[in-house]
Amino acid sequence: MSVPPVVLPPSDRKLTWGLAVAQLINWGPLFAVFPVFVGPMEQELGWSRAAINGAMTAALLAGGLAAIPAGAWVDRHGGRGLVSWAAWIGGALVALWAACDSLALFYLVWVGIGVCHAGALSDPAYAVIVASAKEPRRVVTFMTFVTGFCTSIFVPFASVLIDGVGWRGALLVLALVQLVPGAMTWWALRGTRGGMQGQPRGDGAPLRAAMQLRAFWALALCFCAQSFMSTGLAFHLLPLLRERGFSEGAVLFAIALHGPCQVGARAVLHVFGRGADMRMIGRIATLAMPAALVALALAGDRLWLVLAYTVLWGVANGLITIVRASGVAEILGPRGFGQISGALTTAAMLPRTAAPLVLALLWQAGGDYGPVAWILAGVGVLAALGFFVAAQPARER
Repeated sequence: MSVPPVVLPPSDRKLTWGLAVAQLINWGPLFAVFPVFVGPMEQELGWSRAAINGAMTAALLAGGLAAIPAGAWVDRHGGRGLVSWAAWIGGALVALWAACDSLALFYLVWVGIGVCHAGALSDPAYAVIVASAKEPRRVVTFMTFVTGFCTSIFVPFASVLIDGVGWRGALLVLALVQLVPGAMTWWALRGTRGGMQGQPRGDGAPLRAAMQLRAFWALALCFCAQSFMSTGLAFHLLPLLRERGFSEGAVLFAIALHGPCQVGARAVLHVFGRGADMRMIGRIATLAMPAALVALALAGDRLWLVLAYTVLWGVANGLITIVRASGVAEILGPRGFGQISGALTTAAMLPRTAAPLVLALLWQAGGDYGPVAWILAGVGVLAALGFFVAAQPARER
């Protein structure tokens, strides 16, 4: 009787490059390019902008609901199959998007893509890294550093494709691109195991234990507040700056500066942060958030304060992404990380999807964006308080 060959777990180098490239590409067709297609679809199909953007809201809700079962699957079986097939199925759905002439079909496609988010994007990748990497923090830091270039690459790429072959042809090209991340993770994750492989089936004990800790709920508060701010600013920063009378060039420069600041913070942490205390990194990141929004609230028509906001917010976002993986594993422990991380993502689902509408209603009630930045700064204080509470030594553990 032949003995099956022993499959060794991948090296950190293989894990790093495989997941970094896969995440860089996955975030493009499955998320970042969506706004580029709104205008062409609106023009050809006659759908309203609100109706088209509602599909992304539906996707975010579907992804949030699928996050816990996806995390539990990675804990139990490892991430190779889930992450790879989610990328490939996501690509097939992008191709189906190209054929959409019905709003109902369009929404169904994006609900499916949202479910693929739970399998192909950050959370399952973090769970694989926590379970399999020898130096999880460095792998996460490098992966998020590479992923930070996604928007800068895919938004112009999608625009060029639309100009060349139309929006439907562009989607077919992007669907083919999605073959790459699935292949990368199938190659890179061979030999990885789930963090709870070998435990009794259906064991949700790590999540139940985590939910009994004050630190879990404090982290949930932190990430809910951070998701609300990030999504709200993604939709409202552009009109807010225009309302203050800045030139279009200044507005676009301030927004474009965010990416390099985010990537720069991750690069510095990757090069110089070996052995850094993730609790301290999290404190710095969460304090930078309300500081950034206070700068934005005080800016008025002063560009230097807007740029100060951009730098602080970019650094905070760059660091909090790493804290979202390494910091949670350090505070709550690595066991059952997939389902715990999924639960934190599910908790942030409603704040993330509600933020654009809530801020729009605040703008409508006040007649301008005057109070919005101050309200977001208050939400930033809640995020910082949540993390500071979570980062304290927990006697109950």
